[in-house]
Amino acid sequence: MLYHLFEALKEYDIPGQGLMSYITFRAMMASVTAMLISLVVGKKIIRWLQKKQIGEEIRDLGLEGQMQKKGTPTMGGIIIFIAIMVSVLLFADLTNIYTIILIATTIWFGALGFTDDYIKVFRHNKEGLSEKGKLVSQIVFGLGLGLTVCFSPDIVVREKVQVENTGESSAAAAAGQEVKSQASQTLDIDTEFKVKSGEWKEEDVVKSTKTTLPFIKNHEFDYKWLSPFKGTFGWYCKWGIYVLMIVLVITACSNGTNLTDGMDGLTTGTSSIVVVVLGIFAYLSGNIINAEYLNIMYIPGTGEIGVFMAAFAGALIGFLWHNSYPAQVFMGDTGSLMIGGLIGVCAILIRKELLLPILCGVFFVETLSVMIQRTYFKYTKKRYGTGRRVFKMTPLHHHFQKEGIPALISKPVRALPEAKIVVRFWIVGIILAVLTVALLKIR
Repeated sequence: MLYHLFEALKEYDIPGQGLMSYITFRAMMASVTAMLISLVVGKKIIRWLQKKQIGEEIRDLGLEGQMQKKGTPTMGGIIIFIAIMVSVLLFADLTNIYTIILIATTIWFGALGFTDDYIKVFRHNKEGLSEKGKLVSQIVFGLGLGLTVCFSPDIVVREKVQVENTGESSAAAAAGQEVKSQASQTLDIDTEFKVKSGEWKEEDVVKSTKTTLPFIKNHEFDYKWLSPFKGTFGWYCKWGIYVLMIVLVITACSNGTNLTDGMDGLTTGTSSIVVVVLGIFAYLSGNIINAEYLNIMYIPGTGEIGVFMAAFAGALIGFLWHNSYPAQVFMGDTGSLMIGGLIGVCAILIRKELLLPILCGVFFVETLSVMIQRTYFKYTKKRYGTGRRVFKMTPLHHHFQKEGIPALISKPVRALPEAKIVVRFWIVGIILAVLTVALLKIR
């Protein structure tokens, strides 16, 4: 709203008004605002949750310190939701298609998680919303997003990016600074898609199923290569494949963060790392000079995703203040489903979904551990009559927390303190984030 207000008051020449036209400035303001909201408003919400006795019901799994968490307020994802929405509404361009999609994602998955928490807390049903119900909701949203990406005229990819930079803009790009030339400033506020060297041609604007893939020249992979057909039917087929991929990514990310949410600060800290990297990718992809310099896909308008992700990161860091060990509040499914949904949608919009197995490696391995455990248990039960386990407990973070002998190791493994496990997972997340960024330069 502040962004649109300053845009409407342009003719009055208010001091400092021009700052609002810069994505970097609005991203910083959105991040700080979201962080402060999480810190200040979060305290009041935690007190309210305690007053209403909205506490977590803990099952005794034999883990150290587990029962001490009983009664800790849950549904803290409300704090993250409020911090994101207020910051985005203040500083983002609300007419941008990508901002609209991310706001819709926040509301959809926030409501889905809230419904699940509500059933658990207020109706005293430990199972919450059924797995089938969650899955259907995630698939419906994924299909809706896929159709939007397919048919919206505002979601395009610019090809044949060749920018004739002046010495000043080249030096700025090399230094990683924001270019103040007419071209970059125009692109920065997402008005006209023109560059200093001339106007874009009609054929440069395409509806594309291309995405980013590491290790190959130009880092591009087109889903149409998976289609066995050509012509009109092949066109429908490639978009069908792309939509199915979108559904898969959203479902996997949402469930992955939900499974990882089992220790104080684990999901919050790991997600913060992922969100920062996606925000940087979004900003670089939305700036033609940076995209040309780094030889990455240029996607007009995605700079606004950088503002949203900055607010998202600020909200998570602010929430981590309350959620770090020992946690004063848990995010619940209200937070975990929303976080995963936003990460998946953002990656799809900036065409980086194939990098998620690396960038979100912690979530990926957590999900994989559950799948392996369940499959192996069912297989051994059917074959030997007694189910056997690969890990001491899943998701994987509980494996390191529990005393016992893993199936694949003959000697006992000492259990680690919860805080140590969380910090080590954060370190792994940072390593994976740096590796993901570095892959863009490996061809």
